[in-house]
Amino acid sequence: MFDRIAPTYDFLNHLLSLGRDRAWRRRAARRVAQRGPTSVVDLATGTGDLLIALLRECPDMREAVGLDVSEAMLGIGREKVARQGFADRVRFVRDDAVRSALPAGGFDAATMGFGIRNTPDARATLGEIHRLLRPGGLAAILEFSLPACPVMRGCYLVYLRWVVPVIGAVVSGDKGAYRYLNTSIEAFHRPGDFCSLMEEAGFCEVSASPLTWGVASIYMGTKA
Repeated sequence: MFDRIAPTYDFLNHLLSLGRDRAWRRRAARRVAQRGPTSVVDLATGTGDLLIALLRECPDMREAVGLDVSEAMLGIGREKVARQGFADRVRFVRDDAVRSALPAGGFDAATMGFGIRNTPDARATLGEIHRLLRPGGLAAILEFSLPACPVMRGCYLVYLRWVVPVIGAVVSGDKGAYRYLNTSIEAFHRPGDFCSLMEEAGFCEVSASPLTWGVASIYMGTKA
């Protein structure tokens, strides 16, 4: 599915979020940058937007790995990174975010932007993130969520269920992909429940920060 929608993926991300996805990634990247990591792995990197935001915010980053199962997404990511002048600092890998071949304990930070709800097992993915981090390493996960306010949640659900699939189908030509978007968001763990999953996976200092009335959240945790 992601190979099919890769050519229009970035445009639709910006259009459907009314441009807020850029600000959300910058916010997550700045939170990561406060810890001064020199190595990062970005799981489900897609076309690399979060990875690029991290490289902009972390000038001392020596190693950056972008991992995704979609070769079409990675191809676009490589082109974007080259245009930004970051090609010498980034390595893209086609692999599974749930069970990667990357070495254990190899990274100061691990990030994931709008990807964990697309994995078959969020618990296993959190376990993989934990495995990849060094002790004291930071996990930062950016994901869609549902607003806590009933009025905002109702409005958002109308947008997800009726507007997003239509626009997505018209622009991408793939009706199923953008119907999947709203169902995957609605089915994903609520922020409090997801924080509990992170703690079960071995993370401490876990937090959830809502963005734009709660339509997205940044989850942070430290490997003990």
